[in-house]
Amino acid sequence: MSRVLLIEDNEVNQELIARFLQLYGHQVTVAGDGMTGLRHAQETVSQFDVILLDMNLPDLDGWEVAQRMKADARSAPLPIIAVTAHAMVGDREKVLAAGCDDYTTKPIDFNVLLSKIDQITQAVLA
Repeated sequence: MSRVLLIEDNEVNQELIARFLQLYGHQVTVAGDGMTGLRHAQETVSQFDVILLDMNLPDLDGWEVAQRMKADARSAPLPIIAVTAHAMVGDREKVLAAGCDDYTTKPIDFNVLLSKIDQITQAVLA
């Protein structure tokens, strides 16, 4: 299964998402803020297959994290799935323009999230 870097500041969401993914065999590393997540992605890039990125982080928001990851050669290849409450018309396009490879909304439909993780990691491995 996939090695996931979850960048999420809300502890309840961290616990819920991590436990669910672990039930399906995924290895999850949690970063509680954007700067920590960015450092993990850049310094230990080979440890992850996919990043789940909350877009509303308090210090360095997900928009900036995604842009910095894609601008850095070390982390640019890592696929990013935005996990966000932004669900208005045009939000998906904005997330993709920021550098994310896919998008899912909160509240999370975990079947959809699992499918997206599988699709994006299979595409990278192909």
